Amino acid sequence: MAVVTLKDVRKVYAGGVEAVKGVSIDIPDGGFCVLVGPSGCGKSTLLRMVAGLETISSGEVAIGDRVVNDIEPAERDIAMVFQNYALYPHMSVYDNIAYGLRNRKTPKDEIDRRVQEAARILAIEPFLQRKPRALSGGQRQRVAMGRAIVRKPQVFLFDEPLSNLDAKLRVQMRVEIKKLQRALGVTSIYVTHDQVEAMTLSDKLVVMSGGQVEQVGTPTEVYRRPETRFVATFIGSPPMNILPGVVETDGRVSVGGQSLAAADMATDLKPGLAVDVGIRPEEAEIAAPGVAGCAFAIDFVEELGATELLHGTIGEGAFVLQVPTGSVPNGTKQVALTIAPNCVHVFDRETGKRLSRRPAEASKAA
Repeated sequence: MAVVTLKDVRKVYAGGVEAVKGVSIDIPDGGFCVLVGPSGCGKSTLLRMVAGLETISSGEVAIGDRVVNDIEPAERDIAMVFQNYALYPHMSVYDNIAYGLRNRKTPKDEIDRRVQEAARILAIEPFLQRKPRALSGGQRQRVAMGRAIVRKPQVFLFDEPLSNLDAKLRVQMRVEIKKLQRALGVTSIYVTHDQVEAMTLSDKLVVMSGGQVEQVGTPTEVYRRPETRFVATFIGSPPMNILPGVVETDGRVSVGGQSLAAADMATDLKPGLAVDVGIRPEEAEIAAPGVAGCAFAIDFVEELGATELLHGTIGEGAFVLQVPTGSVPNGTKQVALTIAPNCVHVFDRETGKRLSRRPAEASKAA
């Protein structure tokens, strides 16, 4: 196990294309860090630089107390699990798991002990003599993980390992991966484009866009207090609603003709400033009869079983409201919504950055 430190890591390809733009991250010993973002954001390139499969244009990658920029992948004491399993089809499950240990001249009895232990942990003991073609997708991924476990590395690297599995199996496997990582206590870096996967697996969540880090924090921190409009709309399902707003006085903002208190909005903003206002679908509430609120015009209802999504508009902006099924009588065309001050997020319309109170202001307000 080891701390992993990235300092101003950059990757520039021929022609000046900058795929990773000065990323700095500290991952604690035994931590589970997830890199999440859309396709092409640089997350897999960053993982491959940690693994040594991509050269580092500038910056520094350290595993434990060693800077590994110029160290070969095989000498970095890492184990990687890929999206496509990368199993040898002509070998049995046992031989696939044991292959790396045999290459390192590990004693035969030690190989057998480690393979049997990994098979027990991953519940693949009955399949050790089968070939990969006789296994399901989930079983193959367990074999790939077993090959990583027996190495007993300082760091696990996961490159979208669940992308080829069906939805039900992905849920099952991500639970197993989290349980396994906690049991082994190995520092892990996991890449995915699936924000649900990212939220459920990570201790530290790194949201990337355009080759740079948008925000680093715990899943709760990133969800409750997104630092940019991109993070606000990328993390969360359904995504955060973004509505046009105008700054008023006394920490309030006008949205769709309704004045809302914004608990975290900076107090030095000029009244009349056009901003973007974020509200999560589940954090707006239908007002009681006679209570004033934002007028929400309902266009259609999307049924999801226990909950339903009401699609419509507030003022000129599209809005989605998530409520328990049956909260609104059939045929309702408009309701009033109330939003708590700490659920109103305000972003700069030009830069997309959160317009927050300064730390001193926030402490005073609290």
